[in-house]
Amino acid sequence: MPLLARSVLTPLHIDVRRGAVADLAAILSDGRISAGGDVAVVVGPGQGERIAELIRPSLRSADVFTVAGGTLDAADDLGTKLRARSYDAVVGIGGGKTIDVAKYAATRRGLPMVSVATSLANDGIASPVASLITEGLKGSYGVHIPIAVIVDLDFVEAGPERHNRAGIGDVVSNVSALADWELARRVRGERVDGLAASLSRAGAEAVLNHPGDMNDDGFVTVLADALISSGLAMAIEGTSRPCSGGCHEIMHAIDALFPGTASHGELAGLGALFCTYLRGDERRFAEMAACLTRHGLPRLPAEVELTDDQFVEAVQFAPATRPDRYTILEHLAMSATETRERLADYAGALRDHIG
Repeated sequence: MPLLARSVLTPLHIDVRRGAVADLAAILSDGRISAGGDVAVVVGPGQGERIAELIRPSLRSADVFTVAGGTLDAADDLGTKLRARSYDAVVGIGGGKTIDVAKYAATRRGLPMVSVATSLANDGIASPVASLITEGLKGSYGVHIPIAVIVDLDFVEAGPERHNRAGIGDVVSNVSALADWELARRVRGERVDGLAASLSRAGAEAVLNHPGDMNDDGFVTVLADALISSGLAMAIEGTSRPCSGGCHEIMHAIDALFPGTASHGELAGLGALFCTYLRGDERRFAEMAACLTRHGLPRLPAEVELTDDQFVEAVQFAPATRPDRYTILEHLAMSATETRERLADYAGALRDHIG
């Protein structure tokens, strides 16, 4: 992934609560975002369009653009449309695909971007990364972090529960990513940024240890805060290192080899659990397995409709997805036979922990 713009700046405004969208027009009138309401509102199909209609009467100078697909072509097309007139800011309203398209187009136009999330599927809400599909493959592109982040729990609640639960897997995977980062420090002398690591770890620990679920506003708020903190950790470090290790290498490999099996967060959680087992960290493995089980997230290849052989193939391919990254996968450098044996042991250990 390209090096991101290293920055310790945080968004001007972060709002996670019910009814947060009601204040969106007032937030956009902040002179640091838009002096006259000349904003481009980017929405995806569904809830994004509903929110755009709610705020349209207060933003008479706004233009609304609908995007779909989460592709680089869609982001480039939006960038072309943004050149048609002068805008103060771009507002992305919707799920991860919509927000990533808006982040990329806004960055290429040099415009501040406001993120209004309607789901909690992954940590793209406030991250300096846009994941976009080009020629059938998902790539990561460095972008500016949003100038403001809004998560309205009413709209999150109205969205598909599976999408929101997936964000749990993405946050929990931070634990594995940080262990990989520390491994790279010990073996290769890689620098670890303490503030970025702390932000990433705090969110993961909060989600791991919270007894609630997606029906509990307290838990959903903790999850949203953790996803935002993950984005800020990446912005501080200048790469996705605080939140991406062998877990995400496996996720990217599955996306490339077997697209459409499961979501980003679901695969990141599965990859993190497997990597934690490979590391021999029994305490973390037990914590993570219990959390994923409690929230109904996948822990075995079959639960994302992969055979063991397909998962082994993905693990073998995984290091090639991030050639510059050193993780437990690169450290062990397992053969296909060794990976298959470790996968069988992993499945046995999982049965022992969860029954």
